[in-house]
Amino acid sequence: MPPSAASSPRPRYAIVGLGGRAQMFVDALTGAHADTAQLVAMCDVNQTRMDVHNRTVVERGQPAVPTYKAQDFGRMLDAERVDTVVVASIDRTHDEYIVAALRAGRDVITEKPMTIDAERCKRILDAQAETGRQVTVTFNYRYNPLHARVREVIASGAIGEIGSVHFEWLLDTRHGADYFRRWHRDKANSGGLMVHKATHHFDLVNWWVASSPELVYGLGRLFFYGDENGARRGLARPYTRAHGSPEAADDPFALHLAGNEKMTALYLDAEHEDGYHRDQNVFGPGITIEDDMTVAVRYRSGATMSYHLTAYSPWEGYRVAFNGSAGRLELDVMENSFVDPGTAGTVKGEALHGRPGTEMRPEPEHGARLTLRKHWEKPEDLDLPDTSGGHGGGDERMLADIFGGKVVDDPLGRASTHRDGALSLLTGLAANRSFETGLPVRADEILEL
Repeated sequence: MPPSAASSPRPRYAIVGLGGRAQMFVDALTGAHADTAQLVAMCDVNQTRMDVHNRTVVERGQPAVPTYKAQDFGRMLDAERVDTVVVASIDRTHDEYIVAALRAGRDVITEKPMTIDAERCKRILDAQAETGRQVTVTFNYRYNPLHARVREVIASGAIGEIGSVHFEWLLDTRHGADYFRRWHRDKANSGGLMVHKATHHFDLVNWWVASSPELVYGLGRLFFYGDENGARRGLARPYTRAHGSPEAADDPFALHLAGNEKMTALYLDAEHEDGYHRDQNVFGPGITIEDDMTVAVRYRSGATMSYHLTAYSPWEGYRVAFNGSAGRLELDVMENSFVDPGTAGTVKGEALHGRPGTEMRPEPEHGARLTLRKHWEKPEDLDLPDTSGGHGGGDERMLADIFGGKVVDDPLGRASTHRDGALSLLTGLAANRSFETGLPVRADEILEL
């Protein structure tokens, strides 16, 4: 059983899954929140990646933490007296670690999506019900002050009862392409972008309108990426992965791992252990996820939503509008106005150094606008909160809530539980089924919540 609070003044955390996703948690536990939380172990299938993150721990002036291979996860929980497990592994394995941790009497913090299908979700819900332990899903978008402002305006009744939501999310050819280079390209690993990416967006709408999906109809296809599309449009290059491939040298869609020190250490130097290639050809074979998706949703409140996700846009950002009985609220966010071809083969948020033929370029312009349009009144552009920091300032606020050691009253209800994680999956899982059948899907046919 986990140690008592008396024997452990700081809660003891272990991270499972030490790829790029883990960096935020390692930084939080060894940096800003080291005084209220303690990183005591790491667990992964790949020793090299754990060693890379342990170097960060040592650089922070702390001793390296013990590392465990995936098959020793249970032994790690007892040996290191773990209180809470942070799950940042590949999506299809989330349920394995969440369920094992819950049944061992530990709490869990998991990256989104909580899992990738209904069967795995039910396993998690059953384990949580049996054990009574806590599951927190890291929906950092809820903590973005701009998104919180939207919730406040809607909750105030400024636009009355919500009748419909119109939501478009655009991923550009730098960010969007990255899902087609790595393990996410296989739906068996990620559930596709309706689950892996859009779970963020569907959770926001559930939270904004204080409701949950009832009926879902979706249309999705692989329109831009993939071998057939690349060949048809003359975009394909004859390589499997970029590293060591002359054909990839001038491909704007190719990710050059050797040009980035951290990416080299986490992935290129780790390949000998598990054979994972982080830099696959986005126009290669084997892609089973969609890149262009449309979804229509009816919520239990009676509101409807039209949603579209594009993963090959020339600019990145999103537009969401709420039509209400007393007016309309519009949020427009531009994150990148265009993709420079010299930075297309990079990872969003990762600086690129040393790629032949390129130089660092300034970040494209970005900005946001929140407009309230009441019936019979002139439109009003509302003041915008500070959104500096990762994911619009949401990362830091979420981490402070999770690891800060203080219970803060939050009238907005931003903290997300296993139930929120399941509700966020409902729309995407139903959409995936609708893609296959061509028919509308009732949410309770997927999961009864």
